[in-house]
Amino acid sequence: MLNWEGVSEFVAVAEAGSFTAAAKQLGISTAQVSRQVSALEGRLTTKLFYRTTRKVSVTEAGNVYYQHCRQILDGLEEAERAISNLQSKPAGKLHITAPVAYGERFIAPLVNNFVAQYPELDVRLHLTNQIVNLIDDGFDLAIRLGKLDDSTMMARRLASRTQYVCASPEYLAAFGVPHSISELHHHNCLKGTLDYWHLQENNKTHNIRVNGNMSCNSGPSLVDAALKGIGIVQLPDYYVLPFIQNGQLVPLLEQHREPKEGIWALYPNNRHLSPKIRMLIDYLSEELE
Repeated sequence: MLNWEGVSEFVAVAEAGSFTAAAKQLGISTAQVSRQVSALEGRLTTKLFYRTTRKVSVTEAGNVYYQHCRQILDGLEEAERAISNLQSKPAGKLHITAPVAYGERFIAPLVNNFVAQYPELDVRLHLTNQIVNLIDDGFDLAIRLGKLDDSTMMARRLASRTQYVCASPEYLAAFGVPHSISELHHHNCLKGTLDYWHLQENNKTHNIRVNGNMSCNSGPSLVDAALKGIGIVQLPDYYVLPFIQNGQLVPLLEQHREPKEGIWALYPNNRHLSPKIRMLIDYLSEELE
């Protein structure tokens, strides 16, 4: 019969990178973790870790063993969840991060609705425009906008957005209508957190650097500036479309508008989705669309 002693301790050390951190995670002493791992190495007759006074790293054999053990432990955890969550409702800690402006306007109200429906949840919603590390910073879920470049995360598309370049009729009457990307250099382009806009040319998206006398990390503030004829903006549809529809803003460079961008839910790929995370993602997807 297989002996499972030391496996959980070994996996914890491999993932935490130290015996002390693994012991803290498991709620046992460092000495106990060390004894269990040493006994496991003895049974396997192979060294699983390189140990120095400053660092613990996995050996080649240890890495092979870790991959198999991680799959087994994941399967056991999933089996336990399948039983314990048959009748359960979302409860417990749920840590979420989202961009500031989008989070304030869309994500926070929906999360509040979700918590009102499931009051046993303990939610920490952190709004920031910085790209946080979900695993290192302890987040279960991140909301990201636009193109994704983090292949270590699992992603689900929640909704889409379209970026519009637009200006007020008053601005265009005073300074003219740009008909090409190159003409933007002659206009007052109001910037957000970036000093470039995404525009498409020859079926390829380009980062077009723009200049203007105002920049702001708030979408509503940039909309207000554009409505007052200060300059041209590029903003997502949820900021400008109502004003385009009533004629207060005029869309520009339509032939260079890039395809719709995604609005994404990201979560670590080494975690099975618990019901509370899965249900929140389903709820966000339904409401954001």
